[in-house]
Amino acid sequence: MKNKFEGLYFKHQKGGKTVAFIPGISESGAFIQVITDTFSKNYTFSSGVMQPEVSIGKCTFSLHGAHIDLPDIKGDLSYSGITPVRSDIMGPFRFFPMECRHTVLSMRHRIHGSVTIQGQEYDFENGIGYVEGDSGRSFPKRYLWLQANDFEGGSFMLSVAEIPFLGFRFEGCICVVIIGQKEYRLATYCGAKVVFLKDMVVVNQQNLRLMVKILTRGDSFSLATPHNGKMQGLIKEHNHTSVEITLTKEDSVLCHWRSDNAGLEVCGYSFLSDSKR
Repeated sequence: MKNKFEGLYFKHQKGGKTVAFIPGISESGAFIQVITDTFSKNYTFSSGVMQPEVSIGKCTFSLHGAHIDLPDIKGDLSYSGITPVRSDIMGPFRFFPMECRHTVLSMRHRIHGSVTIQGQEYDFENGIGYVEGDSGRSFPKRYLWLQANDFEGGSFMLSVAEIPFLGFRFEGCICVVIIGQKEYRLATYCGAKVVFLKDMVVVNQQNLRLMVKILTRGDSFSLATPHNGKMQGLIKEHNHTSVEITLTKEDSVLCHWRSDNAGLEVCGYSFLSDSKR
């Protein structure tokens, strides 16, 4: 893993409770990061395996479920109804050398089981899950990431980042909105353009317009991020950001959702007003 990292993000949510596990391997070694409603923690290991399933310490993670055995976190979870995106979220950029590659493995699925964290049981039976991944050398110097799926029959993810590419930089966007069985994708390679307002992100693509209004961020907790293959950066993640999401096609409203449990990371963008911080 010289100058490289690879990590996966497993989110579990039910009834306003959210726990995410982030297992991965970098030049610094293997790790499992945990973020809950009240804290975040980073467990480090000398080694681990990412394929065909993640195996780090006594823990395993896959699209079938997770077995958690950490000093103060225990549990077994299984997943059903995995919902992958219809094709690689990176589009044609998957064929080029990139600082960071993103994957979306499941936009929405059911969770079965529970996890006990510091003596408190988190019941995730019939909860909602999400899985994505990142690999490469470093996270972008400037990026925004938003994800929510606590809607009836819907799910959403958005990532905007300043990307170094073949000697220059451009602002790239990838976004997926799933409404029932229908997937809508907005991305730079599809012609999407991003506008940042005071507390809103607007993405325009042909006759589609996505408006994401950030109402409040909620509490934030620190997570380690990769830089040149080592986990030596730091980002604040918010598990309970309140957002309003509206997707329109021409004059028709395809969805208008509100989530109080959205995941949010912002690095290098200052578009949010002070009242939202």
